[in-house]
Amino acid sequence: MKVRRWILAGFTLAVLWLFVRGVHFTPVHVVQELLVGLVFGFGVAGVFRRLYPGRTDLVRVAKATPYTLLYSAAFLYDLLTANVDVARRVLAPSMPIEPRVIKVPLRVETPFAITTIANSITLTPGTLSMDYDDETNTLYVHAIDGREPDAVVDPIRRWEDYALVIFDEERKPGDPVPRPGKSDSGYGGEGDE
Repeated sequence: MKVRRWILAGFTLAVLWLFVRGVHFTPVHVVQELLVGLVFGFGVAGVFRRLYPGRTDLVRVAKATPYTLLYSAAFLYDLLTANVDVARRVLAPSMPIEPRVIKVPLRVETPFAITTIANSITLTPGTLSMDYDDETNTLYVHAIDGREPDAVVDPIRRWEDYALVIFDEERKPGDPVPRPGKSDSGYGGEGDE
């Protein structure tokens, strides 16, 4: 079943309205605020409907929704643990800080998926998406402690597994990661280029 994208955008804005308003969790308040949100959400989406051309498959959206929640939960967990790790490094100067640039070949290929992964990396303390190589579909990630590249790459792979489903990519979770050529180790350091 396909529905116009602006209608889906209006419903999404209505749900966001509930979070912005900070509704009391009583059925009456939730229903009242949802109705107000639907009026404003559909009003705004209707005015800007030209920005939402085409239709969206609701079955695909329903399939992607649990993965979106899993992505959000995994990201929030990694965000919390990274904050604690960086705080410990600041408060205990004896902890090692060995910054490195790590090459991360990606399985996701759509611009939205790549941007989502890159932004998640940058929002996580201790890591930063530095560059993206379009030819090799590789992100270059700066890590505050790159002694163990797998510790940096593992959360990215977990996010990528969810993003493969969310953005309806060709590859699926569990598919092998593209390997770099023989002259490239896959993990970059200061002297690797």
